[in-house]
Amino acid sequence: MKKYVVAVIAATVLSAAFLVTGCGSKSEGKYAGQTLHIYNWGEYVGENTISGFKERTGADIVMDEFDSNEQMYIKVANGDAYDILVPSDYMIERLMKEDLLQPLDKSKITCLDLLADGVKNLPFDPDNTYSVPYFWGTVGIVYDKTKVDIADLEKEGFGIFANEKYKGDIYLYDSERDEFMIALKYLGYSMNTKDEKELNEAYEFLLKIVNTMKPEIVTDEIIDNMAQGRKALGLIYSGDATYVINENENMGFYLPESGTNLWSDSMVIPKNAENPELAHEFINYMVEHDAALDCSSYVGYTSPNKEVIEELSGEGGDFEGIDAYIPRDDNPNDEVFEYDEETRKIIAELWSKVKIAASNAG
Repeated sequence: MKKYVVAVIAATVLSAAFLVTGCGSKSEGKYAGQTLHIYNWGEYVGENTISGFKERTGADIVMDEFDSNEQMYIKVANGDAYDILVPSDYMIERLMKEDLLQPLDKSKITCLDLLADGVKNLPFDPDNTYSVPYFWGTVGIVYDKTKVDIADLEKEGFGIFANEKYKGDIYLYDSERDEFMIALKYLGYSMNTKDEKELNEAYEFLLKIVNTMKPEIVTDEIIDNMAQGRKALGLIYSGDATYVINENENMGFYLPESGTNLWSDSMVIPKNAENPELAHEFINYMVEHDAALDCSSYVGYTSPNKEVIEELSGEGGDFEGIDAYIPRDDNPNDEVFEYDEETRKIIAELWSKVKIAASNAG
């Protein structure tokens, strides 16, 4: 999923005066002259994150960026070599199944005890054998509190996207997985269902929305647009909602009780990594307090580091009072996406039909 931040970080970064300390051993200069190759989401690191790693290790970082898990997968499946990838949960499951990852050397991963409980041992990698969390969050409804009745949200959940009171005033997110998730959850089904009858019911619900509600189907445009109050409500990632609410106090974030997607983007080491030792060093570094704080405060997505979560969401923190920053981890209806190739193909085809219907309805 594409992430938001106010500046673009250069792919290759020189050293800067930012020293990170934490539970890992200090190894400044140990990897001097080496280069770590990372494939990450665009605009997904803090201001000082990369320069801090250079200061700590002496190593340079080359970071390529991707816009979707599928774009990342194509390069990795074709044999492009990286030392670190940062895919989402379901894609990590796929990479594991296709034997494209190497297990972590737990003797070199020293910071797992810093992780928040809600992001440990997730279903796609229950023992963190292959992955360590980078950011995590939920998918919910961002809404203008001056336009949307909270009673409607509490009564209808994701069904509010079909409430004609808000016709022409909603955003859908151009993601087949997330849109089918809201439809399935509204209908009372698992978002990981393989039942074609249930998938077709979700399809009919989404068709109803595009045929009657005149939604605008967007991606990252929703962030600035909702920060400026251009529509009443939309589907959004929690980290982007954190930014929106931080910019506009009239905005709120709602998670239906019917459940949502609890997602995680995590660091993994490909099987063909050329520098796995330095990759382990980077994973430790990113979980430690200073780098985790720098990343999360700058990007707005929830840190995996429990101390950083408390610091940023607590009194005087950057995101004090913004509930979108703290992922809900106590609702039994929330789920993590599972990878299933046949279901993915069905949903992709149905979502294409929904978008065609939306274009014709517009």
